[in-house]
Amino acid sequence: MEAKLIERLEAAVARLESLSASGISARGLPDRVDEVSSDPSILAFDDLMAQYAARVSAAAEKIGGQVLDVTNLVLEAFSVQKKLLIEIKQTQKPDMAGLVEFLKPLNEVILKVNAMTEGRRSDFFNHLKSAGDSLSALAWIAYTGKDCAFSPFQFYMAIAYDLLPLVLILGNAFLTQGMSMPIAHVEESWQMAEFYNNKVLVEYRNKDQIHVEWAKALKELYLPGLRDYVKSHYPLGPVWSASGKKASSAPLKAPPPGAPAPPPPPPASLFSSEPSQPSSSNPKQGMSAVFQEISSGNVSVGLKKVTADMKTKNRTDRTGVVSASGKETHSSSPSFSKAGPPKLELQMGRKWAVENQIGRKNLVIDDCDAKQSVYIYGCKDSVLQIQAGKVNNITIDKCTKMGVVFKDVVAACEVVNCNGVEVQCQGSAPTISVDNTSGCQLYLSKDSLGTSITTAKSSEINVLVPTGPDGDWLRGSLELVSSILISCVSPSNIEGEHSLPQQYIHVFKDGQFETTPVSHSGA
Repeated sequence: MEAKLIERLEAAVARLESLSASGISARGLPDRVDEVSSDPSILAFDDLMAQYAARVSAAAEKIGGQVLDVTNLVLEAFSVQKKLLIEIKQTQKPDMAGLVEFLKPLNEVILKVNAMTEGRRSDFFNHLKSAGDSLSALAWIAYTGKDCAFSPFQFYMAIAYDLLPLVLILGNAFLTQGMSMPIAHVEESWQMAEFYNNKVLVEYRNKDQIHVEWAKALKELYLPGLRDYVKSHYPLGPVWSASGKKASSAPLKAPPPGAPAPPPPPPASLFSSEPSQPSSSNPKQGMSAVFQEISSGNVSVGLKKVTADMKTKNRTDRTGVVSASGKETHSSSPSFSKAGPPKLELQMGRKWAVENQIGRKNLVIDDCDAKQSVYIYGCKDSVLQIQAGKVNNITIDKCTKMGVVFKDVVAACEVVNCNGVEVQCQGSAPTISVDNTSGCQLYLSKDSLGTSITTAKSSEINVLVPTGPDGDWLRGSLELVSSILISCVSPSNIEGEHSLPQQYIHVFKDGQFETTPVSHSGA
């Protein structure tokens, strides 16, 4: 009897092994890995990568550096999305917590791209932001229906466990009302990236066509590339398997040491969309309970009493007295910024870095060429003279009462996030841009009268142009007065100072808006 049972078991095992070797699972269903890989939607995704992603990669390889790095991360994100699409066809539709865990590989790539855009502003900042913001289009895969949305508790968990970047790219609408349809989501997401993509096109259209090609290829990857792909195969979102495996919901890892604990979830009644059902046996909850307690008049019941030693004025661990030694230490090092040590150096043979200079009025760069750029950051009460010939680009970032004198610039001179700066161009400059700056004095020479000046979110911008008999507003030498660059201007040249308008009037006329600056006239 036992011998026959053993023989039957051995025969069954052999049968199962033969079925497994021939590609049949123990359940009698064919192995779907090859079948899913050959699905028309997956093959179309490969065509999308071959047609559009290859152009972006080819242009990035010619540029190299950070542009190539961020492009590789974009392509990695698309590869991750392909793997997720394959898994979706073999996985049952998860709940919202399971969906967050399912999309975690995509979130990790987004974190890498966000890390590249943080810190000090790079020369390719617009490239990095354009590529980083474009990845929000890949979140169409999270669409599970018109009612898909995070609960407040799930949102708090996303903050506590490093999943917030994935949540943020879905937008506030996803948190409350549900995200847009996949096709609309791709189009709306690209609009965020297009702001920086257009900056790349404008900056390099007359300088380097490789960057222009990269920007155009990146846009075509999403519009029409990804949009047409979603429109053809997933117009209503991804289709989950009805009989596949269940999505794994890995336990949340503990927050890192020292990190604050996640906040407790709010009362369900504050965010619940279901109408409350009155019940005489159950006490009131949520906001109704709060208003009931206020109406009862016992609002102070349960509050702790503040004793004398708990008051701020009586606390011994806090004091507003500043010691004299602290003041002396601060004033003894005026040339050192809290942001870091002062710098005046050439980095990688391409960029002059002038950083954290305070109270230095004799800064000079006398050895640079047209391929090098100058980046001025975090300086105060200082003056920099660029005495060499042409430089490629000049950027003045987060400086206060800073004076800059240069001869010629090939691309542009940019003033960003500054306060009370003065810039003098002794030669020519195609473009001067002033962004988010309060107080900027621009001195133009007779060779730079054709300069294009672009301003945004700035105030108190004055431009001095040459009007004197000798064709120049400047007479005599430059003086350094009170740490700001001051030019000796004779009375006959004062009329060359012009202020750029800050207020505008918009009038709707003939089917379009007409914008004119506000002019003030007095008696």
